[in-house]
Amino acid sequence: MKFRRSLLAGAIGLAVLAPASAETELDKLKAEVEALKKEVASAAEWKTPRTLVHMAGYADIGFTDTESEPGTFKMGRFSPIFHYQIDELVMLEAEMEFSVNELGETEAALEYLTIDWFMNDHAALIAGKFLSPLGQFRQNMHPSWINKMASAPVGFGHDQAAPNAEVGLQIRGGFGLGGISANYAVFMGNGPTAEGDAGEFEMIESPGLNGNGDGTYVGGGRLGLLFPDQKLEIGFSAATGDIDIRTNTDPLTYEGAKRDYSVLGADLAWRPGNFDVRAEYIQQSIGEQAASAVPDKADWTAWYGQVAYRFLPSKWEVVARYSNYDTPGEEGDRVQIAGGVNYVFESNFVAKLDYESNDNPNDGFDADNRVLAQLAYGF
Repeated sequence: MKFRRSLLAGAIGLAVLAPASAETELDKLKAEVEALKKEVASAAEWKTPRTLVHMAGYADIGFTDTESEPGTFKMGRFSPIFHYQIDELVMLEAEMEFSVNELGETEAALEYLTIDWFMNDHAALIAGKFLSPLGQFRQNMHPSWINKMASAPVGFGHDQAAPNAEVGLQIRGGFGLGGISANYAVFMGNGPTAEGDAGEFEMIESPGLNGNGDGTYVGGGRLGLLFPDQKLEIGFSAATGDIDIRTNTDPLTYEGAKRDYSVLGADLAWRPGNFDVRAEYIQQSIGEQAASAVPDKADWTAWYGQVAYRFLPSKWEVVARYSNYDTPGEEGDRVQIAGGVNYVFESNFVAKLDYESNDNPNDGFDADNRVLAQLAYGF
C-alpha cells in the first residue's frame, strides 16, 4: 500500500513537471531559431549590402613643345573620384585633383564634393560644390581619357568663358517626351567673381567660390534633348544673377556695386556611324555699372566645333577641332585650329598626338603654335 502511494505521488509529480520541462525546451528552441534567423539576416546583408563604396578617376602624363619655349615632359594630373552610397537614397561623391608644378611641388585641389539625395526616379537634389551644369564640355567631356584631344578648346579652360564649378544647390534628372528623352539641371549658387581694376577686367573666375562677397546669388540651368534614333543630343543653357567686382585678392576686397550677370549657351553631340561630332557655344556677360572701377559691359565668348573618326575595327582615330575665344581685352583672344591622331588601346586608355595652330587676331599680339602628346587613363 505504501509502495502504491509513493508510485502515485511520483507519477503526479512527473505529470506536473513534464509541461514545465517541455516549455523550457521550447523556449530554448525558440531562442536558437531566433539566433539562426539573425545569422541568416547578417549573411544576407553581407551578400547584398545597403552601402556601396566605389572609386574611379583618371590620370594623364604628357609632353608639350611650344614655339617660344623648350619642349618639356609634363605630369598632368591624378584625379581620384570617390562614391559612397546608401541604398537608392543618398550618395556622397567627390573628386580630388593632384598635380605637380614647375618646381616639382605637389598641389592638391577639391574639384567637387556633393551629397546627392535621390528624391525619385526623375530628380536628385545635389548640395555642395559641383561642376557647372551649364554647357557640356566642363561637366562631361573635360576628363583627359574622355576628351579626344590633349587640351581643352580655347575658352573652355579654367577661368575662361565656360563656368567651371559652383557651390550651392542643384536639382537634376531626366524624363521621357514621347519618342525622345530629356535631361535637365537647375541650380542656385554663390556665382562667379570678376577681377578688374583701372578700367580693365583681368579675368572672370568660377572655381566654385566658398563664400559670397556680394551677398547675391546666381541661378540657371540646362535642358538637354536626346533623339536616340539619330544618336543626337542638343542642349540649351542659361543663367542670371548679380555679381560684384573684386579689386584686391589679398585680402578679398569687393566694390559693393552690383553688376548684372548672365550666361547663354548651346551644345550639340552627334554620333553617326564611326563619327563623333561635337559643337558648343558659351558666353558669360557682365552688365555696365557707371560707379565701378571697370564701368563698361564685358563679354567672354567661346565656341568650338570638333569632328572625330574611328577607323574600326582598328584602334586608330583622327580628330580635328576649330575653336574661338573672345575676351573683353585683346591679349587673351585666340583662334585655334587643331588636329590629332589617337591610338585607343582600350576605351579608357588612349595615346594622343596633337598639333595646334594658335593665333591672336588682334594686331600686336602673338600666340604660339604647339605640339602635344599625352597618355590618358581612366579607371
